[in-house]
Amino acid sequence: MIVRTTEDITGTARDIAAPNGNWRSKRIVLADDGVGFSFHETTIAAGTTNEFHYAHHIEAVWLIEGEGTLTDLETGNAYELGPGSMYLLNGHERHRVEPRTPMRMLCVFNPPVTGREVHDENGVYPLLTA
Repeated sequence: MIVRTTEDITGTARDIAAPNGNWRSKRIVLADDGVGFSFHETTIAAGTTNEFHYAHHIEAVWLIEGEGTLTDLETGNAYELGPGSMYLLNGHERHRVEPRTPMRMLCVFNPPVTGREVHDENGVYPLLTA
């Protein structure tokens, strides 16, 4: 059994912030935990524009606080997000998140991330193993 709190993670190697300060991700469960997925609490600052593309991972996101717009950069479709919204990037969609208010979300990645990934110039995480 694993029991952790976000307080336990704050300020550790599991607490990752974007170099530009737009987002912060607390990696609660990672690949080395050996459960087949990773689980994160991510916050994104209001008024920012954030483009991501998880070419090697499926990501499910459940927004628990905040409001903003999600744009599928493959189709141009835009979706309004608020508390209780979920989106699933099951097709590795390139996407943009633009919060109007600070957003807090819970995210699951499969395969799990290791915590060592860094977004490349296209917003992609490499596929690393534990």
